[in-house]
Amino acid sequence: MVIKVYIASSTGSVAVKKHQQAVVGFLEANRISFQAIDITMLEEQRLWMYRNIPQEKKPEKGNPLPPQIFNEDCYCGDYEDFFQSKENNTVFAFLGLKSQPSVKDSEA
Repeated sequence: MVIKVYIASSTGSVAVKKHQQAVVGFLEANRISFQAIDITMLEEQRLWMYRNIPQEKKPEKGNPLPPQIFNEDCYCGDYEDFFQSKENNTVFAFLGLKSQPSVKDSEA
């Protein structure tokens, strides 16, 4: 299973940048393997992301903003969903992962 975080490397929004950094930083700090996909550089990936976000999660106007998080092709959520799962200490369930990787496993 690969966690995919769709990001935008060139955005004028400070909030989007902070949200992306928060998600990526958390994944790195917890040694969760992930792939960052830059939708500003890969048109095909941007379109795939837009098509695979559930209708109820799309804004009424405009396009969904990054970061958007998937486990393989399964949509997990956006930054707000991630933040709520972090606050509730349920990030691994949110990401569709069984449990937090142990230090022993990641050092092997």
